[in-house]
Amino acid sequence: MRADDLAASLAPFSAPWEAQAFAIAVDLSDRGVFQWHEFAAALGAEIKAAEAQGRDEPHYAFWLAALVKLLAGKGVVSAVVLDAREAAVREASLLPQHPVRAEAKPRE
Repeated sequence: MRADDLAASLAPFSAPWEAQAFAIAVDLSDRGVFQWHEFAAALGAEIKAAEAQGRDEPHYAFWLAALVKLLAGKGVVSAVVLDAREAAVREASLLPQHPVRAEAKPRE
């Protein structure tokens, strides 16, 4: 195994959003927005529901879903705001990352 492959396999996060979701959850718990056991219960429920539905998603997708539901359930953010943000993220992810530029046609 190459060193890069080993480092990647040991990395706790596979994408920046995973680290951000983790940091947000820890920070909000530290600030008293929710107790860590509440988050653990929400995460467990999210994983259990996914297993029952046969969904195979990355761990931090469950982490983020649990965090969103916990915050909405506590009234920290509204479901309407969360739905709007999710739609915006989904729409942005459908846009090409690097738009293809039309090549200039040679003059005749």
